[in-house]
Amino acid sequence: MQGANYSLDRRTLLQRTGAATSIAGLAAIAGCIDDSNGDDDDEFVVTQGEFATTVDPNDHNDSPTYNVLDQVYEPLWDITHDGELEPRIVDEWDHPDDNTMELTVRDDVTFHEGQEMTASDVAYTINRAVDEDVGIVSEQADRYPGVTGAEAEDDTTVLVEHESVASLVEFNLATVATVVSEEWMEDQDQPANEELNGTGPYQVEEYTPDQDIIYTAFDDYWGDVPDIDRVRYRAASEASTRVSELETGESDLIVNVPPTDTAGIDEIDDAEIRTVTSLRNIFLVMPNDDEPFDSQEFRQAMNYAVDVDSIIDNVLDGFGAPSSQPVPEGVFGYNDELDPYPHDPEEAEALVEESGYEDVEITLESPEGRYLNDTEVAETAAQQIDQLDNVSCDFQIIDFESLTEVSLDGDPSTSPNFFLIGWGNPTYDSDYGLTPWFVEGQASYNFIDEDIEEMILESQSIDDPDEREEHLQEVNEELHEAAPWVYLHREESIYGIRSDVDWEPRADESIFLDEMSR
Repeated sequence: MQGANYSLDRRTLLQRTGAATSIAGLAAIAGCIDDSNGDDDDEFVVTQGEFATTVDPNDHNDSPTYNVLDQVYEPLWDITHDGELEPRIVDEWDHPDDNTMELTVRDDVTFHEGQEMTASDVAYTINRAVDEDVGIVSEQADRYPGVTGAEAEDDTTVLVEHESVASLVEFNLATVATVVSEEWMEDQDQPANEELNGTGPYQVEEYTPDQDIIYTAFDDYWGDVPDIDRVRYRAASEASTRVSELETGESDLIVNVPPTDTAGIDEIDDAEIRTVTSLRNIFLVMPNDDEPFDSQEFRQAMNYAVDVDSIIDNVLDGFGAPSSQPVPEGVFGYNDELDPYPHDPEEAEALVEESGYEDVEITLESPEGRYLNDTEVAETAAQQIDQLDNVSCDFQIIDFESLTEVSLDGDPSTSPNFFLIGWGNPTYDSDYGLTPWFVEGQASYNFIDEDIEEMILESQSIDDPDEREEHLQEVNEELHEAAPWVYLHREESIYGIRSDVDWEPRADESIFLDEMSR
């Protein structure tokens, strides 16, 4: 329903993204500062839009937290830039039968507080996430599809029991099973509440909850000691603050640079822009357990109401590509025959009328600083929906941590009924973008459809890769039609970084500081 003119013009966009402040002026300030790398030449500062929501590596499911904790805690094996698996804490893995995976663990790995890592720690880490009798009810449980438990056979051998296809288990374990010390965890009064004890290349020097964390290279690390010795992680939700800190030398790496600031940063002598098309889709979630989103016609109407191409061109300055399904292109099971919903306000209004929810009032909520121009994207989408004659749509900002607490608890009834969020896919498999959202009992479960859920679960046991890919493509087609989300765009990751740092951004948005050198 049309109200005030919500369209964001160029001047408004510049003000909202912080680009109204003269980049040239800030660059001049930066040029007058002797120390271009912050207060300590030896300290490398990373500034994200959000800080870690916890320091428990097994009890979260968001990328900012992964990036903070992945410097301290290590996975069983790595996923490379090209989506291949490489050994890390686990030297070798095999499948003695269809439901068992055998892991051979390194025998030279030490935790930062001195404990030797053994197979028992690896088994405990897995069980802590999937077995309520062992540990926590983890948000990561949905990323262990079909894994029922693990057992240490001896000091270097772990047997993982699972009901899913082997390749799916391999790639999911690579993203979530960051190993913790069983002895240390069980000795904590509040496990991992304010302390960290991993096996990774960096150890904690100082930690201030919700503010920053300082790491130093771990001298007894089993692998190569990092080139960058001292690192500080912190957060600034305002994009203009992050950009200013890079320009004045307070930060060395910043995430989610507004597109309007990229040219100005490239003009700074000692900084530059680096980009990569991510494996993250941005979308508007519409849980179907509440009105008006229990109507498929209404959900489809919202997709027709939002002009995604205009958002990409005018809010994201061309950084992004329209999406048509839950997973991005390049992921196994992506259906390249599906086209994005076109912008068609007349069709949207007709579908709203068909749904029976004419003149309904809804509110779209969005975090600020978590994704590229997230509030601007959401506000523009809300304004476009509000332009319909038979729908009123307001917009409001919600704290990202608060949003994840209520939207990732596995209960659709506690979730906001319309909100912006993003979902990456570090496993390069559609299951990672489907199971958490559409299978009951999973952390992100927000859409109830028993037929789609059954199709997803069936895909987890299909051994033939071609058959499984075709099946997943059918699932994505069903979800395109069901419209559980307003499909927006695939996110472009835009970083500002010191020019002398050797580092290539990853499509999965992971930041591994031990991969950097300068």
